[in-house]
Amino acid sequence: MNAYTQLLNYIKLLGDADTFVNTITKTGGADLDTYKGNLFPILDIFVTGGSFPSNSLIRYTVELTCINLRDINKEVVNDKFWSQDNEVDNMNETQAVLNRIWLNMARDFASNNITASENPTLDPIISEGTNIHDGWRLTFEVDVPNTTISLC
Repeated sequence: MNAYTQLLNYIKLLGDADTFVNTITKTGGADLDTYKGNLFPILDIFVTGGSFPSNSLIRYTVELTCINLRDINKEVVNDKFWSQDNEVDNMNETQAVLNRIWLNMARDFASNNITASENPTLDPIISEGTNIHDGWRLTFEVDVPNTTISLC
């Protein structure tokens, strides 16, 4: 029974293929930047829970989080709307990463006999963590066939 491992490996492969992602973790939690050697942007893959809706199905709740470091310019703020940092750039770039990964998964799920929630949620992450980072968290559910255990 390795559905969990296969799911993690598959999403990690998609993250590795994205040229914008430099570090992939599976830590979850509030501060994703716990290692000094992390290179940003970070993609975090975290399975928050699961269930067995039937004997032949495993349902996982997955959170994909993509964050990048905030770069704050120390000059006097001349524009109150845009400020003197890269928050908007971080939000655009990290959302694009999650969008690419989601679109690839949605395309590939059918061929792997996997179904996913059709409307994943996207939550902003702004000015969080020890080193101040911004990004997005994509939450969705996947149903994976349970083919290795049979009750017969």
